[in-house]
Amino acid sequence: MTSQVHPAPMPFTSEDYAARMTRVVHDAALAGLDGVLITPGPDLVWLTGYRPTAITERLTLLVLRLDRSPIMVVPTLERADAEAADGAAAVSFADWADGADPYELAGALLDPSSRYGVSDSAWTMHLLGLQRQLPHSSYVALTSAMPMLRAVKDARELARLTAAGAAADAVYEQIVQRPFAGRRERDIAAELAALLRRFGHEQVDFTVVGSGPNGADPHHEAGDRTIEGGDIIVLDFGGLMFGYGSDTSRTIAVGPVDAEAQRVHEVVRRAQQAAVEAVRPGVSCQQIDRVARAVISEAGYGDRFIHRTGHGIGVITHEPPYIVEGEQQRLVPGMCFSIEPGIYLPGRFGIRIEDIVTVTDDGCRRLNNTSRDLRVVD
Repeated sequence: MTSQVHPAPMPFTSEDYAARMTRVVHDAALAGLDGVLITPGPDLVWLTGYRPTAITERLTLLVLRLDRSPIMVVPTLERADAEAADGAAAVSFADWADGADPYELAGALLDPSSRYGVSDSAWTMHLLGLQRQLPHSSYVALTSAMPMLRAVKDARELARLTAAGAAADAVYEQIVQRPFAGRRERDIAAELAALLRRFGHEQVDFTVVGSGPNGADPHHEAGDRTIEGGDIIVLDFGGLMFGYGSDTSRTIAVGPVDAEAQRVHEVVRRAQQAAVEAVRPGVSCQQIDRVARAVISEAGYGDRFIHRTGHGIGVITHEPPYIVEGEQQRLVPGMCFSIEPGIYLPGRFGIRIEDIVTVTDDGCRRLNNTSRDLRVVD
């Protein structure tokens, strides 16, 4: 049984998808591109609502150009599925049968000497196939050419992200009511996954349970370690709900709590809070990273903060913008990303606190609202 914290949001319409495609071709022109080539993955889902049942070696390609209407090249056996997508009404289709050359069909839709942005998820074999067909064309990854492609969310997207964040919060409030001592990490992870689905997630992407020394690995895979009294545990979990992502981290303790762990947790809490307070339109992504990192460095743990401060989130749980040194993209209202500083002490424990935030006109709004204190559990 599903226990949704938020009601289902209004569905996207074919007009919503058409508006996205129109915006993309105009933004592509501003980026010096003659068009955009979209392959199966998050870009295709965002632009058309089409998510192939299985991403295979067969070429599927949405061609967006300023001088023509959107057209999608699809395998004949998958055309019916593509035409059933929510945004299909804004697209025409050209299909190819097994045994035919899909690159000849796709090449006929492109200018032979133009420059195109290509989805990051494009298979190398497809890009090379297009290059063989059009040797004078050139290509650039969309993350490089158009990093803001999906970064700014509209009201309907924000409603989905808000619902996903509230559901993840409900999962946390449930999981900490259960005992941890004497249970294996993988059992806690399985319960997190079940709770995510119970509260409305259709997809679970990750359930990190890093207990004791395993918490010093930010991407630890939950294993057979049995949780003990005195353990510090990093919980990091998320997935997709209504097609949009959740991602939150909290650190808990099986009492009694070590004094240094309490001190380190407070440093991370202050770093996370400072970074959240620094978010506002016009500030660069790297400045948010610098704010969080300065708090941790001043406390003497700078070399133990070993990852970026955050990542964007939308139709997948990790996407641009990235909150990291060197990313000079300025924040604008509607951007959504994580703020998740951490400190990791090898062989001992790790601490991480993570919220998703969305940039507002004068600051930001958190999409995760559970307590950030070091919670002691049984």
